[in-house]
Amino acid sequence: MLKSQLIKASIVSKNSTSVAKQTLMKASKKSFHATTNNTIGFSSKMSSTESIRMIQASSQQRTMSTSQILKNSNSTMPSDSFAWVGSNSQYLEELELAWRMNPNSVSSEWQNYFASLSQTGGAQRVFSSQQASIVASPEVGAQGEIISLIRSFQVFGHHVSKLDPLGMYAADLDFHDIPQLHIENYPYLSKMDPNTPIDLSQELIKGFLSSSLSPNNKPLTLQTLLQRLQETYCGTIGWEYMHINDREVCNWLRERIETPTQVDLTPDEKKVLLERLSYSHMFEEYLANKFPTTKRFGLEGCESLIPGLKSLIDVSSSLGVDSFVIGMPHRGRLNVLANVMRKPLAQIFREFLGKTENKLGSGDVKYHLGTSCKRYLPFTKKEVELSLVPNPSHLEAVNPVVEGKVRAKQVFMKDSKRERVLPILLHGDAAFAGQGVVYETMGLSQLEEYGTGGTVHVVVNNQIGFTTNPKNSRSTSYCSDIAKYLNAPIFHVNGDDATAVVKVFKLAAEYRQKFHADVVVDIVCYRKRGHNELDEPMFTQPIMYKAIAKQEPIISKYRTQLLKEGIVTEDHIKQVEEQVKTTFDLEFARSKTDEKLDVTGEVWYLQGSKWDRMKTPHEYSAIRTTGVPLAELKKLGKQVSTLPETGFTPHKGVARVYSQRTQMIESGEGLDWGMGETLAYATLLKEGFHVRISGQDVERGTFSHRHAVVIDQENENRYIPLKHVNPNVEFTIANSSLSEYGVLGFEYGYSLESPNQLVIWEGQFGDFANGASIIVDQFLSCAEQKWMRSSGLTLLLPHGYEGQGPEHSNARIERYLQLCDEDDETLPEKDSSKTLQIQQTNMQVVNCTTPANFYHVLRRQLHRDFRKPLVVFTPKSLLRLKEAASTLAEMAEGTSFRQVIDDETGAFSDPKEVKRVVLCSGKVYYDLLASRTQKKINNIALVRVEQLAPFPFYKIIEVMDKYSNAEITWCQEEPKNYGPWLHVYPRLKTCLKHAHGRKHKQTDFKYFGRKISASPATGYASKHNQEQEELVTHALTL
Repeated sequence: MLKSQLIKASIVSKNSTSVAKQTLMKASKKSFHATTNNTIGFSSKMSSTESIRMIQASSQQRTMSTSQILKNSNSTMPSDSFAWVGSNSQYLEELELAWRMNPNSVSSEWQNYFASLSQTGGAQRVFSSQQASIVASPEVGAQGEIISLIRSFQVFGHHVSKLDPLGMYAADLDFHDIPQLHIENYPYLSKMDPNTPIDLSQELIKGFLSSSLSPNNKPLTLQTLLQRLQETYCGTIGWEYMHINDREVCNWLRERIETPTQVDLTPDEKKVLLERLSYSHMFEEYLANKFPTTKRFGLEGCESLIPGLKSLIDVSSSLGVDSFVIGMPHRGRLNVLANVMRKPLAQIFREFLGKTENKLGSGDVKYHLGTSCKRYLPFTKKEVELSLVPNPSHLEAVNPVVEGKVRAKQVFMKDSKRERVLPILLHGDAAFAGQGVVYETMGLSQLEEYGTGGTVHVVVNNQIGFTTNPKNSRSTSYCSDIAKYLNAPIFHVNGDDATAVVKVFKLAAEYRQKFHADVVVDIVCYRKRGHNELDEPMFTQPIMYKAIAKQEPIISKYRTQLLKEGIVTEDHIKQVEEQVKTTFDLEFARSKTDEKLDVTGEVWYLQGSKWDRMKTPHEYSAIRTTGVPLAELKKLGKQVSTLPETGFTPHKGVARVYSQRTQMIESGEGLDWGMGETLAYATLLKEGFHVRISGQDVERGTFSHRHAVVIDQENENRYIPLKHVNPNVEFTIANSSLSEYGVLGFEYGYSLESPNQLVIWEGQFGDFANGASIIVDQFLSCAEQKWMRSSGLTLLLPHGYEGQGPEHSNARIERYLQLCDEDDETLPEKDSSKTLQIQQTNMQVVNCTTPANFYHVLRRQLHRDFRKPLVVFTPKSLLRLKEAASTLAEMAEGTSFRQVIDDETGAFSDPKEVKRVVLCSGKVYYDLLASRTQKKINNIALVRVEQLAPFPFYKIIEVMDKYSNAEITWCQEEPKNYGPWLHVYPRLKTCLKHAHGRKHKQTDFKYFGRKISASPATGYASKHNQEQEELVTHALTL
């Protein structure tokens, strides 16, 4: 979007001849006066009945469409403000148009003004096209121009701020000269004596518009005002906030920005800044000298980030924040780890030396790693938690992960005001503008069950994306323009002005704690080297890098500044430098010999954290039953199946569902999928576990099977039975935004915070989960192995072939199975008291066929001493299928999840008479069962493989030995290149090698299913039915 579009409310159309633009100046006659001592100012008395009042419009009432005006012909017009002169121009044009079409469509005051103005024939145009119009009578011209001047600096000043340290570019891609900022373009002010006193005192609009005194309590003059406007809005900070449609917010910001004098840091604060900047600069310098040919994605060119972040943490801590969760890309990560997170320098150096090794996992490159710690802050005298979340090279992918982790922390801390935990997200300029997950994550910020009380976004804007120039990597003026849709203030700052950087970080901290909303700090800087230290940037940006080569380091500039100000001496500077260097040298020496720095199981879970009782993948965890005493099931079942008897009117269809559930509990028979699922949640809540379910339409369920939230048909009040199971534990179920990537990332981050919760993300259809594949591929499937971070996140992915086409049939089971790290040729330990099969597998994949098994697999997630991601392929047509129902007894005490369900139908009496065993998984079992029953086949066994990963080797071997005379086959609904076949086939061959009781001389396995296909399913119902009938028939034909 062009800048002219972004600020179009402040620009007058070049073809406009409307006299409405004169109205504001004419109206000002009633609100301005020229005093006898030639002071320009506001009137202290204003009529309460006038609809045109000075500085009285709420910012939410700045514009009204013509259609609205015509529709509300008898309404009193909103009060108007000359301070909003730019944005009101369009409003006045529409108002005049309405008056011309129907004079009675506007109030009498406006009728009189338009009638009088039309008789004058208009007035002089001061600005030509593309310029804001200032039109005034001699009586009020100067006063109006002063207001317009202030307004212009507030709106446009950031466009001409000195933001680029290189002095080559403007952070604003649409930069051009702005006439409204030049005094010579104001006819009255340009002729005024610069020393003319100005009295702008009023209470509604804060900042310069409420000032009457200049520095030293002297009367404010035009010259002083202009000087302060230029210092404030055209210096090394570009304040962008006038897009915010909340007057309270704008006033709060103006009070802190538009101060009588420039606010500076104290001498002590500047000394602290020098020390922090020294650590930041010298860390990069030290690594460059010690490891000149190693990638590190250094922070050179934006070293001021470190003191900025530390100031943010200090101020936020003083305002009540106890925990900070940070997400960032690779640029500068090592510096943040060392100087903000205080990861041991020796450990970082040891990673560079190649001596450290993750002995329990595969590890990751050093600039992807995270850490968690507790730090004592000397400036606030309190201990805070700091967490830097590990991140892959997929830029911005960590954003929703951070937000989810923060939200979970707030829930467990009972921080309902969202004041004690602060998310901080760092971005690159190209990624912030280019990656869609930025928008998805920001879109969660104001949602009831996803908000975190505001995020501080920090853009390390080095004005390049790898080798791509900004003009080729975004369509907006600034890389930060996306934040405007949240009404977030944006503080652009020159990265070479360390003082300015610290100031904006401090203000960002205050803003977040005050308004619990997002705020952006855009540090305009440069990248001293290429994308990494081995990259040659002169290939693509020769002019920029010639300028960078001549650039004086920020530490040198800041030392010179402090010497000039007399804050420090040369001896002090040397002392700081020697202190930093000594620290680095000692840590470097330790890194060569201290093997305790290597990663071991002792640091898998942070001592004292919620996870410290969990076992690592290399420690045995006993297998437990997951059933619940029958009496408890009945009690809970009745509770969660009962709706309020009075004062609540449910939909008849929903009331019928709850009545049926009550009957299920009373009889103990016919429990459908919704009832089994609800009992799993109810029992876990009763046991003290937090349960959270999120995703599109999860409250009702895509297929109307859940109805966890019941809506009153009279007033739309909500009733959630599961919230009443345990008042001490939170149950959350939330319809999400229409996002997969962002929401799944959020829930993954949420799951990281504590093992004492069941966190579920459900896809509207399983097919849509591929929109979140980055989270699955880079976090869910491998974070434990790369970063030693466990998660028990559960994915529910509706899957099944019912003729609904390519996008509503297949959740792509094969993709999740392909991500599983289990060896297909090696049998796990058989002894259940020793086996580590599930612990040593990265995740679990199941395809349940009964409500009882689904109930057990959900409960199993929490009833063991480790956590693993779980992917459940849930049914659609089975949700209400009577044949797929379960009994309460199958969920009662002593029962557990069944990895394999043998043929229990009684179709045959002797297993030795069975000629074929059809192994299958999921809904196709019921199609096979129905056909076998109809055809009265009694020599084919149907065996369900409920758990696909880790593969139930020994259960399958038992089946092979039991049906020793039978041919073992596989049947699936999916095409041959989809579904479980390619996963199970090599594992079946391994099982066959160890099935010693078999008489059948089988060497391979037959496949029954759809043929190889590019598309997962046909879009024609007739073809679907034909394919389904064929695969079932083939499987049941000997």
